[in-house]
Amino acid sequence: MILIPAIDLLDGRCVRLLHGDFEKVTHYPLAAAELAKSYADAGARWLHVVDLAASRDGADADTSALFELLGHAQQFVQTGGGVRNEKDINNRLEAGASRVVIGSLSVTNSGGFISWLEHFGADKLVAALDILIDDSGVPWPRIHGWTSRGERNLWQLLDELSAGGLRHLLCTDISRDGAMTGPNLDLYSDITRRYPALQLQASGGVSSLDDIEQLKPTGAAGVITGKALLDRRFTVAQALEQLR
Repeated sequence: MILIPAIDLLDGRCVRLLHGDFEKVTHYPLAAAELAKSYADAGARWLHVVDLAASRDGADADTSALFELLGHAQQFVQTGGGVRNEKDINNRLEAGASRVVIGSLSVTNSGGFISWLEHFGADKLVAALDILIDDSGVPWPRIHGWTSRGERNLWQLLDELSAGGLRHLLCTDISRDGAMTGPNLDLYSDITRRYPALQLQASGGVSSLDDIEQLKPTGAAGVITGKALLDRRFTVAQALEQLR
C-alpha cells in the first residue's frame, strides 16, 4: 500500500473542506508548491491534487495554481476537480499530470468514461466515487458536489466500470471525509473482495498511524490523506515507515 498525500486548492490556496461543504473551509498558510516539495522530500512518490475552484466554477475557474503546481511537482501527480471533457483530461496530462481523476461523470456518463479509458489508457484515469451508505447498508455514489444520488448503487456501477477496463478506483466514504473519524474498513474490504483486479485508493477519515495500519488488511493499494498531514497528526516520513 502506498501513501498519497492530498492537497486541495481553492483560489490558489491550500484548504480543506468538511464533508465537501464550501461553507466549511479551513485555510492553511502554506504554498502548494512548497507543501508538495516537502512531501516529495520526505519520500512520497505520489500526490493527489484537487482543484476545488474548477469544481465550483467550471469553465470560468482560474486554474493557474493547479497548472503551476503540475509544472513544478517533483513526484507523480494525480489531479481531479472540474474535469468535464476530453480536452480537460488532455490539458492536465500535457501539463504533467500522471493521472486524471474523474468524479461525477464516471457515474452520470459511465459509457463516456469507459471510452476515455480506451482512448487514454486505464493507467491514466482514476474513477473517484464518493459514497454514502443508506440505512440498509447499501453504498450509493453521490454526485454534483454530493447534492444528489446516482441512479445505480456502487456495486451496479462498478460491475460496468470494471468490465469496461477500470483499473484505478478512488473511493471516499463522505461521512468520514475531513471528519478524522477513521476510514471505513468494511467498505474497502468489500470492494477489494468483489473486484480484486482494481487498484483501490482509500480516502476519508484517516487521522492516525493506527488508521493506516488498520487499512493494510483491506487490500487497498493506496491511502490518501490530507487533513491529518496538514494538522500534523503524523508526518509523511512516519506514515511511510508505518507502511513499511
